[in-house]
Amino acid sequence: MRPDESETDLPEIEDIGSNPAPGTPIGTLIEARLGRRAALRGLAGAGAAVALSEALVREAAAQPAAIPARGGPSTLTFQELRQGLSQNHQVAEGYEVQMVIRWGDPVLEGAPPYDPRNLTAEGQAKQFGYNCDYLDYFPLPAGSRNSEHGLICVNHEYTNTNLMFAGIGEGRAARGRTTREQAAVEIAAHGMSVVEVRKENGTWRSVPAGRLNRRITMETPMRIGGPAAGHERMRTNADPTGTRVLGTLNNCAGGNTPWGTVITAEENFNQYFGGDAAESGPQAAAYRRYGIAKDATYAWGRHFDRFNLDKEPNEPNRFGWIVEYDPYDPESVPVKRTALGRFKHEGATHAISADGRVAFYSGDDERFDYLYKFVTARPWNPNDRAANRDLLDDGTLYVAKFEERGVMRWLPLVHGQGPLTEANGFRSQADVLIETRRAADLVGATPMDRPEDVETNPVNGRVYVMLTNNSRRTAQQVGPANPRANNVHGHVVEVIPPGAGTDRVDHAATEARWEIFLMAGKPGVDSGARYHRATSDNGWLSCPDNCAFDSKGRIWISTDGAPENAGIADGLWGADTSGYGRALTRLFFQAPSGAEVCGPRFTPDDRTVFLAIQHPGEDPGSTFERPSTRWPDFKDGEPPRPSVIAVVKRDGGEIGS
Repeated sequence: MRPDESETDLPEIEDIGSNPAPGTPIGTLIEARLGRRAALRGLAGAGAAVALSEALVREAAAQPAAIPARGGPSTLTFQELRQGLSQNHQVAEGYEVQMVIRWGDPVLEGAPPYDPRNLTAEGQAKQFGYNCDYLDYFPLPAGSRNSEHGLICVNHEYTNTNLMFAGIGEGRAARGRTTREQAAVEIAAHGMSVVEVRKENGTWRSVPAGRLNRRITMETPMRIGGPAAGHERMRTNADPTGTRVLGTLNNCAGGNTPWGTVITAEENFNQYFGGDAAESGPQAAAYRRYGIAKDATYAWGRHFDRFNLDKEPNEPNRFGWIVEYDPYDPESVPVKRTALGRFKHEGATHAISADGRVAFYSGDDERFDYLYKFVTARPWNPNDRAANRDLLDDGTLYVAKFEERGVMRWLPLVHGQGPLTEANGFRSQADVLIETRRAADLVGATPMDRPEDVETNPVNGRVYVMLTNNSRRTAQQVGPANPRANNVHGHVVEVIPPGAGTDRVDHAATEARWEIFLMAGKPGVDSGARYHRATSDNGWLSCPDNCAFDSKGRIWISTDGAPENAGIADGLWGADTSGYGRALTRLFFQAPSGAEVCGPRFTPDDRTVFLAIQHPGEDPGSTFERPSTRWPDFKDGEPPRPSVIAVVKRDGGEIGS
């Protein structure tokens, strides 16, 4: 979601910056770590006096400089796009965009035809939902590497009320004007879709009413698993046991597991709940730390008791979790895995450690909040899928502390350790997890600039953290290596666990190194912007959000929130992560007006990249009647439609090569 959209319209309730006392900011650490001239050099080039463990010092010395002395070509061969703004999408020459599925298209049998002027909750629950974000591709049959037949699993993060309904007005204020019937449509448009897709004669199509197709909505029964299950603060009138919940909210990025399930992230759940209890109830302080306010952004609480804090004060405690479900079984019950903590999760991508345990990295997408990692207590079993069924209910949750000179430490969030005791209001591990943010505050985690997607490069084992922006950073919180008191462009941090670059990467380690991969913004214009020195006038980017890697280990960064005065659309950029083309970003795809690009996801053969185009037309003043774009159909009288697209090379070759 765009962080600074229409700030004169409504308070930015989904990203209000609720950390009351952020500590040493990441910008200061970047400066202390690298200095102005060393910002994009490797650890060895920045100095040898790094206070690391002896093993990490040896590993650091073996790493080459991140930027060679004399420029270097990219391995990406496509002709770069020219940056600009357009009502339609643009893609590099030699490639084509194929429509896979749009908001309102049928998913389940009996879905009505798309009719934007006659929306119903019953119909929407069988149709593809709104604002697609995380997407993943699961080959069919399960366990294969089929790149032409599979399932796409897609999150539906939120709804643009002003673009869904006629006559409701413009901007975010429209979300507070819905009728009960309209609110029910919005609720049904949230959640997830699982859709069968096929590539036939070179063209991707969805399969309506495929046997594995599924819609997961706010009415889907789910189980609560892990330490917080059954806790008194998880109990409601509808669920006095605290172990069952209906649905999932504001699912942003996500990930998958080695055993073939989806883990989807609940992000800005706070904007749906409101009531006087937000200010005067016994949980007011806890609500405040998660950005829950008296006046919710959406009007759902006026129509449905579960969103009214005065009637159901514990309902928001049941959101902000990671949800796991099996895409290959449409009858399976999704599970909220509370051991992974409660915050505004942006993604939860896995990496298998050398000992077989699995680490899941996740950002808390808010200004001055934190980067997390969960490590399972035992290894996963590649030979027995059922043995991994509840692996995510037992393990250790860590939060990141970035220290000077390239050191980072993972601090455990474990009840009874350090300040996480009953004296500070934590009577059990469940309390620590329900109030993960406060626990992280107390142990001294490093406040970050909106950590969003976090992905592991399958080739080098390094972990890349998208830090989208932080427009509220003050001059007292920056240094020469991150010198933007109003950091509207963001940057990318590279975490280097022990053994990175070998087949023995230790993602379970509690100590690692860190580097800066790039500092976003336009070189020569935006202070502090840094990439490869050969980056073109079209290659710079703003607000990194999601990322993915192809099989060669090249990073593909999608963006969300490029400032209007920057004169560029959001899009997809590719870059090498090593060699002479490291951090030489090149523009591959450009989104239509108002949209961000989510995903991305490659098929196993690298010949298709799927992209989720979210909130097309989300521009100031845009309405159902007069949107800033009517993408993708461009039909008179119809609003824009969030959609999933497939990008393929016209000659059938690999993307980027």
